[in-house]
Parts: sequence; C-alpha cells; structure tokens
Amino acid sequence: MVDRRTFNVVILGVGFLFIFTAFTTCGNIEQTVVKSLENGTFSGSGYHSLGIIYGVFSFSNLLAPSVVTVIGPKITMFLSGMLYSGYIAVFINPSTWSLYFTSVLIGIGAALLWTAQGQFLVENSEASTINRNTGMFWALLQCSMLFGNLYIYFDWNGRTEIPDGSRRSVFLSLLVTSVLGTLSFLVLRGGRREEELLSEEEGQSLLSTRMIAEPNHGTLLAATALNPPLPPPRSAGLELSFYSGVYGTCIGATAQFGAAAKGLIGISGIVVGIGEIVGGGLFGLMCKNSRFRRTSVVFLGMVVHFVAFYLIFISIPSDASVVFETNTQRTPYLTPSVSIALLCSFLLGLGDSCFNTQLYSILGHVYAEQSTPAFAIFKFIQSVFAAVAFFYGGYLLLMWQLLLMVVLGFAGTLCFFVVERTQNFAADIQEY
Repeated sequence: MVDRRTFNVVILGVGFLFIFTAFTTCGNIEQTVVKSLENGTFSGSGYHSLGIIYGVFSFSNLLAPSVVTVIGPKITMFLSGMLYSGYIAVFINPSTWSLYFTSVLIGIGAALLWTAQGQFLVENSEASTINRNTGMFWALLQCSMLFGNLYIYFDWNGRTEIPDGSRRSVFLSLLVTSVLGTLSFLVLRGGRREEELLSEEEGQSLLSTRMIAEPNHGTLLAATALNPPLPPPRSAGLELSFYSGVYGTCIGATAQFGAAAKGLIGISGIVVGIGEIVGGGLFGLMCKNSRFRRTSVVFLGMVVHFVAFYLIFISIPSDASVVFETNTQRTPYLTPSVSIALLCSFLLGLGDSCFNTQLYSILGHVYAEQSTPAFAIFKFIQSVFAAVAFFYGGYLLLMWQLLLMVVLGFAGTLCFFVVERTQNFAADIQEY
C-alpha cells in the first residue's frame, strides 16, 4: 500500500500537471494569440503580461513564506490555483486591462503556489527520498507540456491566423483543466510534520544530514542571497522565459516554415515536455542522493543547452523574436528545418530538467529545516530574471538573447560546483 507521503507527492504532481497544462500552453501560445486578435481596441502584449507575472512573482516571494506558514501549504495551493484559473479565463474574451490585472494576481498566486509546493514536498520527503520525490514531481509536472500543446497542434496546423472561435474553444478547455487541478489539492492529506512520521533510524539519519548543514547555515543563506548560487537561478530564469514563451513564438514567426509554422508551436511545446520528462525520470528517479551525480548532471545540462543554443543560432532567423504582425525577413545561416527546430526543443527541455532537478535536490538537502525561505529566495531570483527576459524578449534579436544565456549558463554551472564543493568540505569536517 502506498504510504501517506508518497500519495501526497503523487497528488501534488497531478495537481500541478493539470494547472500547468493550462498555464504552460497559455504561455507558449500567448504572444501568437495576441498578434492574431481581431479586436482593434486590444493593445496588450503577451510578453509584457508574462513579464508582469514574473516581476510580481519575484517580489511576492518575500512575503509568501509568512502566508504559507499562517494558512498552510494545502489551502495556499488551492487559493493560488483559483488565481491561475482566472488568468486563463481572461483569454476567452480578452481586454487589455483584464490581461494586465490578472497578470498581477497570478504573479502573487505563483509565489504562494511555489513556496507552498517546496515546503509541502520537503515535509513529505526525507534525506533518502528527496531526490526520488523531486524527480517524481518534476516528471508529472512536465507532462503538462504534452496535452495542451497536442491540442494546439491539431487545431492550429495549417492556419496562418487564429480565429476568435478557435481561441475561445482552446481557452475554455484550458480553464476546465486548470480548475480540475486546483480541486485536486483538496485531496492532499496534511497534518503532521515529517519528523513525526519517521522511524527512529530514519529520523537519526535525517537529523545527521541536517546537522552537517547547520554549522554553515548563516554563511550558506548569505551566499544564497549574495554570491555563489545566484547565477544558477539567474540562468534558469532566462532559460525558463526562453523555452516557455520566446522559442515557440520564434518558430511560429519563421517564414520558411510556411503554413505549418503555427502548428509547430504546439509540437515544439510537446517535445520540450518530453525532454523535461526524460530528464526528470533519468536524473531524479534513477539517481541516488549523491553529490557527485548532482554536479555531473548540471554539467551535462550546460553542454546540452549550449548545443541547443548553437543550433538555434544557425537555423532560426535572428529577427524571429522581434517581429509582430509579419513573419521573419532575415535568412539564417542554415535553411530552417523542422527536425532541427524540434531537436532544439528536446534539448531545451532536457537541459532545463538537468538544472532544476538538481537545484531542488540541493535546496532540499541543505535547507531541510528551512525549506520555505530557501525555496522563496530561489524563486525570487529566478523570477526576477524571467521577468526581465520577457520584457526584452520582444525587442532583443534572437542571437543576443542566446549569447546572454550562454554567459549566465556557464557562470551558473561554475557556481553550482562551488556550492557542492562547500557542502562536501562541510561534511568532511563534520565527520572528522
């Protein structure tokens, strides 16, 4: 029989699967939908909306831990899911003010949702299962990239414009999906803290792990805010905005793909999700809680992303990110290829899962007793840079966006190695 903690992790993943089937599909197609609106009074931007979301998200993270502590992670996630559903509903009958207003609300909801998720996941894990539970949750979450995007492919394939009727049917379906995911949080079994559920042997093992981290808690918390771990969430923020909004829009704007371009947005999102699922399963569920494995996986993620960035640079027109009502005018170094574009989508998803599974793993390991503020700091830094990336996404040529991600990705990998080295050193001293 499945124990309570495993049940909670699975239901948590299923709830996020439904909510983010709606939200990630929305983010992937949002700018394309906005460009195709037949409403002459609408002047909003999908990129600006997503930028507002992540901007508000970042600063809301400063207050989110207190809210989660007061009302608990279960109720917090339920209320946040309702805000996500409200944002999706706006696109059924869009207006500029409602788009930006709900962008602010969902930014607040996102901070609460992810802070509560981090706390709830750690409360239902221990030192020996944090990697498994992280991978399980991540794989379920990334399945959200599949279903909504598959619907987009079948509905939009061959279209050069998105009619109002198609838009309404898509977002009605996404709204129902989001509401179902929100309701699933009510099934979670809450209550006792993890220490009350551990056997004596398990409790001593986890306590020993925590004691290794505690002597350096002040130093590591300062480092999280100021120095070594900062580049990893920075680069993760830029890459999040790129694969979840910018890259799909670039594919849809590439003139060489012709009538298939809009449908390829959905296929690209699906392939990104496959990469995320493969990475989450391979590096989360199959890897043991090993520091060596964490650094190896992060290094692999950097290499995978650099290959993807190079292929995108030579095969996608550099003006694909900045055109609005027209298709691209520039010609890339290689003739755009559907197979190369989708390979890049897979590599973006695989590389992202390499980084995120290991970042979640190390946060859960180092801050087992301080999970809420730790995840809040991580999400704060990540979302600030995601917001910045969405705001410049529609103005900066694709090649400069890629270069910026290369620089920060390299710096972030080096800093991850520094943090792991610090933890290894602290563990050796404790054992000595």
